[in-house]
Amino acid sequence: MFGLFADRKTKLEKKHAKLLEESYRLSHVHRKESDLKAAEAEAILTQIKALEDDAQS
Repeated sequence: MFGLFADRKTKLEKKHAKLLEESYRLSHVHRKESDLKAAEAEAILTQIKALEDDAQS
């Protein structure tokens, strides 16, 4: 059970980090695209927090 949780959390953390990197890179070129990537990253962070809350329950 915890293995599946850890795998899913790890995947989401990697995706979150990738989106933040893309957002930063785009912030120098195209601000609107950067904001969209940051919003996606925030949604992923919300999923990670939800997983952590479920695991603690």
